[in-house]
Amino acid sequence: MPPAAAARCPLLRRAPAALRGGLSRSGMARRLVAASAGGGSRAPAYAGLLLDAGGTLLQVARPVAETYASIGRRYGVTKPEKGIMEGFKRAFSAPWPKTLRYQGDGRPFWRIVVAEATNCTDDDYFEEVYQHYAHGDAWRLPDGADTTLRELKDAGGQAPVLVLFSLAVVSNFDTRLRKLLKDLDVSDMFDAIVVSSEVGYEKPAPEIFKIALDQIGVDATKAVHVGDDETADKAGANAIGLECWLWGADVKTFSEIRDQILRTDDPK
Repeated sequence: MPPAAAARCPLLRRAPAALRGGLSRSGMARRLVAASAGGGSRAPAYAGLLLDAGGTLLQVARPVAETYASIGRRYGVTKPEKGIMEGFKRAFSAPWPKTLRYQGDGRPFWRIVVAEATNCTDDDYFEEVYQHYAHGDAWRLPDGADTTLRELKDAGGQAPVLVLFSLAVVSNFDTRLRKLLKDLDVSDMFDAIVVSSEVGYEKPAPEIFKIALDQIGVDATKAVHVGDDETADKAGANAIGLECWLWGADVKTFSEIRDQILRTDDPK
């Protein structure tokens, strides 16, 4: 659509900035066509969904301690898996002296975690573990996640009146995250992917949530965040007026997320 024509279109003038500039013509057309055709579908109760990555959208394919121990056998790691997990949790939750845990590729942080978990400081061992988690086959999506994301992505366009619905990832993660989302074939479903190591803020800092909301053009009162950490996710989101559902407590499946978002005919 030519710029002049777009300027004369009230619908596009009211659309969030992220959609005016970031949504493809085919994507906008698909939603407009669906909106005109769908008469009985439920409209989303929110305008946007923010998702935490590790521990929520991304789950490890097998237990961390099992992976560390399996790879570690070739490097002389003999620590039992129970001890590895205890060391992992201790290192992961310990105060980090720097502003960000994940700076760039996150290697400094993860090197400490792996060493504390296994008592092994072999550089080759660390690198093999690090590279293992840089590939999508080390991770999995929760059951129904892919289907739910696609349904929510299309939900606004299927409502009787066009309701633009946006998806974003908001994660404390290193630079491997974007590749992981591509490996798992979900990257293209998100209107924004906000990674702490790229933006310089980590949850629960309000800035990282605000960056995500700004990128999708949705107000905090019209979005919901889903994450697995009481402090980083829930407290951080609530501090800026953003509702948060704790993964594993408030919601336990992606179908529950879908049902709560599509629970009413009236957009929030």
